[in-house]
Amino acid sequence: MTQYVSPEAKIHPTVEIGPFTVISADVEIGEGTRIDSHVVILDGVRIGKQCQIFTGAVLGTVPQDKKYSGEQALLIIGDHVVVREYCTLNIGTEATGRTLIGNASLLMAYVHVAHDCQIGNHVVLANNVNLAGHVIIGDYAILGGLVAVHQFTFIGKYSMIGGGTLVRKDVPPFVKAAREPISYAGVNSIGLKRGGYDQDTIHHIQDMYRILFVKGYGVNKAIQIIQKEIKDSEHKNYILDCIEKSKRGIIRGPARRNEQ
Repeated sequence: MTQYVSPEAKIHPTVEIGPFTVISADVEIGEGTRIDSHVVILDGVRIGKQCQIFTGAVLGTVPQDKKYSGEQALLIIGDHVVVREYCTLNIGTEATGRTLIGNASLLMAYVHVAHDCQIGNHVVLANNVNLAGHVIIGDYAILGGLVAVHQFTFIGKYSMIGGGTLVRKDVPPFVKAAREPISYAGVNSIGLKRGGYDQDTIHHIQDMYRILFVKGYGVNKAIQIIQKEIKDSEHKNYILDCIEKSKRGIIRGPARRNEQ
């Protein structure tokens, strides 16, 4: 079997490593992880327990950023993460020092995760998703195939992005988004049910997004109405906090229409 594994790498004895794989010195790999053939794992990579890294994946490459000047940084992958064939995952830059991929996330074939991204737990990135630098994705979000995400964009938890969508604006939590330009396509009620949210909570979330996206108000006016008319809850606080902290602005609503 032909492979190169640096003797300085910290690899749990239960790790399986396929042929023609290269693992550099500053690498740590946790218990029960499987590395298939022809994988490249470079300095700065930290892989958790029970992960699966499929053929041809390249982990820990330096950022494709002209400002990167060789500083040490990390790519941190949690436990039970699946990285499918030919994914390319960069380390961070001095801006944050690390790229993060949360527990139990699935990165399908040919996904690219650029420097300083933060991917939450149980996230699914379908085939050929491309994330530019500094993208933040909340827990349980799902991005369909061929989705491309602009740098510094935020995608909230339990959101779902339709395949082929260009994400140039921030996506609030719990919603579906698609079309060109990207716009609101409803609350991700199926994802919320699967996540254990009861029907009253889902209706509570729908009430807020109806005001924000369907009634035809501007964002500032919609926020005022939500604050006044919708009962307080952790979900209300999270939604409003994400919107108010948005640096790129949030996605648009569907075609405007007035409701009586």
